[in-house]
Amino acid sequence: MTYLSSTSTRGQLLVATPPLEDPNFDRTVVLILEHQDSGAIGVVLNRDTHAPVASLLPDWEQRCQPMSTIFRGGPVSVGSLIGLSEPFPELDPDAHRIMLSDRFVVSVDLAEPGDGGRTRIFAGYSGWGPGQLEAELAAAAWLVIPAELDDVLTTEPNSLWRRVLARQGGRTAWLSHAPDDLSAN
Repeated sequence: MTYLSSTSTRGQLLVATPPLEDPNFDRTVVLILEHQDSGAIGVVLNRDTHAPVASLLPDWEQRCQPMSTIFRGGPVSVGSLIGLSEPFPELDPDAHRIMLSDRFVVSVDLAEPGDGGRTRIFAGYSGWGPGQLEAELAAAAWLVIPAELDDVLTTEPNSLWRRVLARQGGRTAWLSHAPDDLSAN
């Protein structure tokens, strides 16, 4: 875990610290898909829309089990979809897929579900311009924490923020007990 990163946070989690004043990110856990000098993009892992995947991608419903609902990836471009999957056994070199790590594949072409592991579909994404994420990290708005597969494909998204913080131990784990309304503390 780190409070400030001078390197890429790609493939790691950003965990919002309370109170992050932007309601789009209050108590969110974001998986960073890309982080370069030009900015960063990621998807919020714990905002289930409860809209069925079949409503937009009928052929993908089985791949998205046990939670075949669409997640809100962030406030940017909410009309676009991103699929995040466990690695496919073989990747078609012509497919529009990006290996995030040896554990995750980002699909930017959702025409075919293909073979492979479980998938989660996100509407929209979270984005930061040049230097914006670094400034938020310096202001301690986020904790950077290694991602685990169970975080990305959780079947309990409402408790993800607290669970990720609690497993860190020490003072960071204390944050998991912060009340939803800090003025009620």
